[in-house]
Amino acid sequence: MDDDRFLDDNRLSDMMHRCGIRPSVNRLAVLSFVANRRTHPSADEILTELQNKFPSLSRTTVYNTLHTLAAAKLLRELEIESGNRHYDLAPQPQHSHFICRRCSRIFDMPIPENLSGNTTPGFMIDSVELYFKGICPDCISIKKQ
Repeated sequence: MDDDRFLDDNRLSDMMHRCGIRPSVNRLAVLSFVANRRTHPSADEILTELQNKFPSLSRTTVYNTLHTLAAAKLLRELEIESGNRHYDLAPQPQHSHFICRRCSRIFDMPIPENLSGNTTPGFMIDSVELYFKGICPDCISIKKQ
């Protein structure tokens, strides 16, 4: 996936305006964190990281902001086992995800070509969620040491 993408606050603000969302400092901070970190954070990870810069930021504000941004299709909710939700920027090329069973990190991966376009007649598909699970290269190298 494209790792050199960075979205500044002006671009993120414009994206929110086009979706009918008033860009506040907190909303911009949450959207920027998800869009530019590429770590597929959970709400708790977002709160923990942003509270250093925004001490008055509350858990409720983070959850409400994530809900608003997901409803506007600016963020995608990735529901990973046991109902734990993580977030990814929605307006980007379709891709799949790899989840490491050891460290629980989530990585972007391309969708295999042989899967794209294979649909059963009569069905209308509006989204595809494809997850690969295994051990990431970092965890494999730790095990070998």
